[in-house]
Amino acid sequence: MEIQEKRNPHKGGRHPKKDPAIHRYSISLNEVENARFLTLFETSGMHVMAHFIKVCVFQKVIKTVKIDKAAMDYYMRLTTLYAQFRAVGVNYNQLVKIFYRNFSEKQASAHLYKLEKQTIELAVLSKKIIELTQEFEINYLKK
Repeated sequence: MEIQEKRNPHKGGRHPKKDPAIHRYSISLNEVENARFLTLFETSGMHVMAHFIKVCVFQKVIKTVKIDKAAMDYYMRLTTLYAQFRAVGVNYNQLVKIFYRNFSEKQASAHLYKLEKQTIELAVLSKKIIELTQEFEINYLKK
């Protein structure tokens, strides 16, 4: 009975760590320093404040990531719009094939004339989107 107790002194629970962190330190910050510290912590992307403090103390590289929500939203909407333009291009090609397959040359030309007007409007809209994107990059992304 005594031999089993010596081999297994713990009846349950967590296994003890090989190198436990037993040394603790405390610092005091004023309001300005605390606000700056919290800002640095939030921009670092770390989830545990103790790990962030260790990185700062031992002067390792601190990773800070700034995410601009407006730029991200604009980029997502622009990507969606680009996908829609591609879909319009695919539909355009399908319409041209259908016109020449199902209609006479004269009827197909009449329908294509109407389609060409809409295509010109899309091209103008596309140029406007490119101008707005360039303006957005100059004003908001390149600092």
